[in-house]
Amino acid sequence: MNLPENLKYTKEHEWVRVEGDIAVVGITDFAQGELGDIVFVEIETVGESLAAGETFGTVEAVKTVSDLFMPVTGEVVEFNSALEDSPELINKDAYGDGWMVKVKIEDASQLDALMDAAAYQAMLEA
Repeated sequence: MNLPENLKYTKEHEWVRVEGDIAVVGITDFAQGELGDIVFVEIETVGESLAAGETFGTVEAVKTVSDLFMPVTGEVVEFNSALEDSPELINKDAYGDGWMVKVKIEDASQLDALMDAAAYQAMLEA
């Protein structure tokens, strides 16, 4: 399983890559594998400020629909529009082209509550 060391992870299987005051957010390789073939991503929260833990959208796979949860409080400033026509990018490249949203981080200290790759791996194995 692919778990980049430079990312932070949530118990709900989102990942975060910090770029200055922006958090790039997606779902983990584990999550996309569990979901199976992703056929649709719905994110209608661009421009909204959401608290950590709130739902920012949904991802639909052949067998289920799953909510997406904010890893940190902030404003959703961008949606990866490539996912509108090619949601399978999440299956192909969960940590690269399959990113979902960019969030302007309101409180960077919340990042400290997220897991590093080793902690996320340990959670999956528990």
